[in-house]
Amino acid sequence: MQDWSHLFATRSSRMAASEIRELLKLLDRPDMISFAGGIPDPKLFPAAAFSDAYGELFASATCQTALQYSVSEGYPPLRKWIAERMAELGIPCGIDNIMITSGSQQALDYLGKLFLSPGDTALVGWPTYLGALQAFNAYEPAYDRLLPAANRTAQDYRDRAEEKGGAVKFAYGSADFANPTGLTLDLSERERILDLATELDIAVIEDAAYQSLRYDGEPLPPILALDIARNGGIDNTRTIYCGSFSKTLSPGLRVGWVCAAAPVIQKLVLIKQASDLNSSTINQIVMATVAERAFDAQVTQIRTAYRARRDCMLDALEQHMPEGVSWGRPEGGMFIWMELPAGVNCADLLARSIAEIKVAFVPGGAFFPDGTGANCMRLNFSAPSEEKIKDGIARLGRLISETLSR
Repeated sequence: MQDWSHLFATRSSRMAASEIRELLKLLDRPDMISFAGGIPDPKLFPAAAFSDAYGELFASATCQTALQYSVSEGYPPLRKWIAERMAELGIPCGIDNIMITSGSQQALDYLGKLFLSPGDTALVGWPTYLGALQAFNAYEPAYDRLLPAANRTAQDYRDRAEEKGGAVKFAYGSADFANPTGLTLDLSERERILDLATELDIAVIEDAAYQSLRYDGEPLPPILALDIARNGGIDNTRTIYCGSFSKTLSPGLRVGWVCAAAPVIQKLVLIKQASDLNSSTINQIVMATVAERAFDAQVTQIRTAYRARRDCMLDALEQHMPEGVSWGRPEGGMFIWMELPAGVNCADLLARSIAEIKVAFVPGGAFFPDGTGANCMRLNFSAPSEEKIKDGIARLGRLISETLSR
């Protein structure tokens, strides 16, 4: 067999399979209760709205446009709809500040390509979204902890980045209901990230995939909105907002967007032209139609359903988890982050859980750039039914109790 290893670029050594994508294969097993995926419930997709939109499109002359190449920036009516929504979030902008991507994951890959040279430092949460680490890893960065409540100075970040052979280039994180922790940054933490980024003269990448999924508490302004308030307009800001329809309308159409200062968008457009020319034209047109007709009603529906499932999981955890196990109480999103006593390896626990009790989750180590967090796990509550949540958490609680009693 051909040995390819000597031909691959050095960056390929930092590419690894996503533990989450591998675990998603378990969803096809009818006997498995999965808390592993970060996915919406497909039963709640607005299928009728999409069916109508595709049908109307193919019955009109617009179908010729839909089946053709399109501009790299994205379908203008969809960008206009997004710009109007951004304005409602305190982010006034024009369509020149919006670029459509094939999901927000593509946006993270493009931003890694745009900002990172080998050895540069990305500031990320500890833990942070695994998909962001995968996107950034191809560009051979170093990582440092983004801890907005900590007392570290900008110079300390600079010094550590220089020791690793590069410069700090951006701070990445989710302000609302972060994956995997479910945590939300308070207003002072959002301001502190902006302060730090200003001192370091770096970008802020705001991953807002879950922004619409708030169940409790008062909405807080996105970091980009705070940046605009400070600097008088989006083209004077350093924050790059990554949005997505995947958690609200449909992940299958792969439609996301970047909202940022025009010079950043112009560079990202060049990257897209070299990458895939444009995101699916037909999917953008259909998404624009469905967003216009059904977005608000869809968000209301899934908020109600996911709130009930979150509460169901929190109640089940209270009932079944033994002493020494702790977990967060997210105000929104799709995840609960759980921590077991030090010394428990959740990767080993997962192997037992799948084999013995048919329950899947994601071990926490996958979300840490340095591989720590072995005693943590991420639980998803948006995909399973309340009945499966109750059953699965009861099973998992018994397995953890047995593990801790050894």
